[in-house]
Amino acid sequence: MRRGSAAQFGQIGHGRIVLYIVSTPIGNLKDITLRAIETLKSVDMIAAEDTRHTKILLDAYDIQKPLSSFFEHNEIKKIDHFIGLLKMGRKIALVTDAGTPGISDPGFTMVRAAQENGIPITVIPGVSACITALTASGLPTHRFLFEGFLTPKSGSRQNRLKALKDQEATLIFYESSHRLLKTLKDMQEVWDDPVIVVARELTKKFEEVRKDKTSGLLAHFTQHTPKGEFVLLANLATGGE
Repeated sequence: MRRGSAAQFGQIGHGRIVLYIVSTPIGNLKDITLRAIETLKSVDMIAAEDTRHTKILLDAYDIQKPLSSFFEHNEIKKIDHFIGLLKMGRKIALVTDAGTPGISDPGFTMVRAAQENGIPITVIPGVSACITALTASGLPTHRFLFEGFLTPKSGSRQNRLKALKDQEATLIFYESSHRLLKTLKDMQEVWDDPVIVVARELTKKFEEVRKDKTSGLLAHFTQHTPKGEFVLLANLATGGE
């Protein structure tokens, strides 16, 4: 990829060249800002993690714009394409399936490439599952550490949990439904059965926030098959209180 300076690319079209980072709802489609709707209607193209998923949102707000996929397995070859369009004066909005682009998805690579090419970036802020869960958790919010997804490898996951054992901040993790029980078991073993908050399907019909010892959560989700997207939170310094 050929890099350019901010002076070379940032001023073309008197600031018309812009990459917009647009936050979208994490579940409830009403949780979108007026500014996000306005921006999505004004751009020339929308780069989406899953175009089928994003089209549901666009249809709900009668937004008719070209969609192009941008996800973990095609980000490298797609970045040059999008940077080229931006240099030509096209306005592009980057969205993720849910929440804020760049948080546990490849969006940051697009932002970095735009910066390296002197392309202005405008962030349209909005909801994020980690902050929504933290707000609802009842755990201390003045200091927190977002870890994203833990590795699927049990040994490496346990090692990471051991490294976090002395953290005084509230710890926040994302987890998939099919790995939830394995992760809870590791947390029970490594952290000596601490109190954990499990938040799932936030802003959706079956939203649930449960706070219990890891053993209690394991018993619950063994009896009730985990479904949806999960956020796990713990504050080991306070014992979850």
